[in-house]
Amino acid sequence: MTDSQGLIDLVRTRRSIRRYTSQPVDRALIEAALEVATHAPSAHNRQPWHFAVVTSPEAKEQLASAMGERLRADRVADGDSPAVVEADAARSHARITSAPALILACLSMSDMDRYADTRRGNAERNMAIQSVAAAIQNFLLAVHAQGLAACWMCAPLFAPDAARLALDLPADWEPQALITLGYPAELPRPKAVQPLTSRVVYR
Repeated sequence: MTDSQGLIDLVRTRRSIRRYTSQPVDRALIEAALEVATHAPSAHNRQPWHFAVVTSPEAKEQLASAMGERLRADRVADGDSPAVVEADAARSHARITSAPALILACLSMSDMDRYADTRRGNAERNMAIQSVAAAIQNFLLAVHAQGLAACWMCAPLFAPDAARLALDLPADWEPQALITLGYPAELPRPKAVQPLTSRVVYR
């Protein structure tokens, strides 16, 4: 029988943690959480998610550097000062390279339905994005249940080609999120949740 209160507590206590100890994360724990991720609901049950697990320092450096270059180019084009741009790039680089493990969550449209019109094509793509997001949420809850900490970063959405090429991934893998993973080195911050009355209507 499902421990409903335990599940509710798990969801309520999960937090985004950005600082980790240097302790490596066992591959078996990562694979167990990824297996849970694959039980997420998906459009047409096509399961359009793919995951790149990054643990080697070389791969983390390649990914951080590639995404950093894209960040710098975008921020310079915005007219931001060099000092601000470099501080932002350095912060991103440190977050990526200091995490014991990274999970790059990607989607592929290869198995999704195809339509001749843009309206339905866009809807199909949105369904694939939602499916990958559901898998990511499953993964975050699974690692939290294992005593691990994680943080969902949306940075790959701003540099999808850079992230994909840095890790030499298939051309149809579209990076959606980067999850930093490890054992927590900080206490979670209290989370301010908006009142339900401000987010729900009944008809």
